[in-house]
Amino acid sequence: MPEVSDWTERHRPTSERHLEGNEVQRRKIRAWLDDWQNGTPKKKAILLAGPPGVGKTSVARAIAQDLGWNVIELNASDARNAAAIRKAATQGSTHRSLFHDPSAKKQRTLILLDEVDHISGGLRAVSQDRIDKAMQGADESGREVKLHGDSGGKAELLHLLANTKQPVILACNEIMGLWGKGSTWRNTRDRFKPHLEIITFERASNEALRRIAKRVLREENLDFDDAAVSALVTSNPGDLRALVRDLQVLASTAQGSITKAMVVAQAESGRRDTTLEVFPGLDALYRETDAQKAVELGRLIDKPPSELINWVHWNNASLFPEKISIKRANHSLALAAQMLMGQYQNTAHRSWYWSGQLASLSASVPNKVPFRDRIYSSYPAFLRRQASWVRPAIVNRLTEFSGASKAAARDEMMPLLAAMIKDSPNIGDSTEFSLSIRLGFSGEEHASMAGLPLSRRSTKDLIEAYNEELAAYMAAQETLQSAPIEIIEEPVVEDEKSDEDSSPSGQMKLF
Repeated sequence: MPEVSDWTERHRPTSERHLEGNEVQRRKIRAWLDDWQNGTPKKKAILLAGPPGVGKTSVARAIAQDLGWNVIELNASDARNAAAIRKAATQGSTHRSLFHDPSAKKQRTLILLDEVDHISGGLRAVSQDRIDKAMQGADESGREVKLHGDSGGKAELLHLLANTKQPVILACNEIMGLWGKGSTWRNTRDRFKPHLEIITFERASNEALRRIAKRVLREENLDFDDAAVSALVTSNPGDLRALVRDLQVLASTAQGSITKAMVVAQAESGRRDTTLEVFPGLDALYRETDAQKAVELGRLIDKPPSELINWVHWNNASLFPEKISIKRANHSLALAAQMLMGQYQNTAHRSWYWSGQLASLSASVPNKVPFRDRIYSSYPAFLRRQASWVRPAIVNRLTEFSGASKAAARDEMMPLLAAMIKDSPNIGDSTEFSLSIRLGFSGEEHASMAGLPLSRRSTKDLIEAYNEELAAYMAAQETLQSAPIEIIEEPVVEDEKSDEDSSPSGQMKLF
């Protein structure tokens, strides 16, 4: 067998005893798999969520290997439409293990689907006939049949979870990618959650990275000093895969031993372009109290300054425990927004850079109360272009009313209007209808702008009250328009003129 050239594959853990970090998460996975050994657990699948390179799929494969189970794997490089998932995973999951050994009891086949957050589209299913023909590759006439993109992928994934007789593990980097970021993401989440146990992975600690680095170096028979390993760990953001790749690069240029000078030189010659997903990035940012570290974290979050400002502004109000902190943060956010606009006026001014730094500081330094518990940051509602209250009808109405562009109406006007309409102690009141009526909103649009679920009984009562007031307003306007206009003629008072003031007919008197 040829030697594996990629160290990330060569040194991938083959047993649970080789794993490092996320001990609590690994215990949960082991307990879930033990339930499969003894029968069928209530939730037949687990979803491993966490940043890339922390060992999510390695954990699943290592534990499956310890149990002597076979693994069917589907990853991001494969087609992920309904036919592909049905062919690769669903068929194997609804039968006895494909490689069943009659002498081995309770043998399973683990179905592993990696990066499910990259499956695009909604929950619309593809017809059984189209799936069958796509799996066969042709129809009755011999014409090629295939499904494009991720057609029916999520619907088939739900079908798999509901009907599987084998353990299924899904893995993703950002869980919102699986739910989707449109207005229906809650519905998608609620459809999946009855079948899933969600386990969130964290980045490996420095001590875990240190142990992995030493194990890999020993297995490769490479000499090293502890200072080199410490320098390597310090420059790594907790990414196990990146750590092993760095070791492979260092080994290719090592002259007998890996030293600290080599590690430092590699770090200075080219820093890795690392980014943080927005939710774990905000979690780290809001916990940070050091200004310099907050700025560094802000640069890593996978959002440009223009969007980071909105994310921080939206979450400060709900996360900061003190009003004075919100006020201080808003002051710096206002400066950040002003600097951001400067990029269109002065190319020599690093407005983009400084606005991003101020946004990062606004989420950290103003808060004097350290966060101890879990931080629940949320997606800014006004950035959800497909959210229920960001409907084209509302945007079009605001555009017609103001003469602004659709982008300005959506990004600038709607957040302010939503703040004035949404219920809040200081500003908004959803029962105050005058502004929405003047803008020509319907009752449903007013409720959507207020952020109220349209299915609730209380929202329906609010819409009914709004429609009544709207009808009264329209009736009053019709009355005003249909009322006859009475013209009052004022009597003409003729001034007495002297003979010398009178002018001959056809002449104009200038003085």
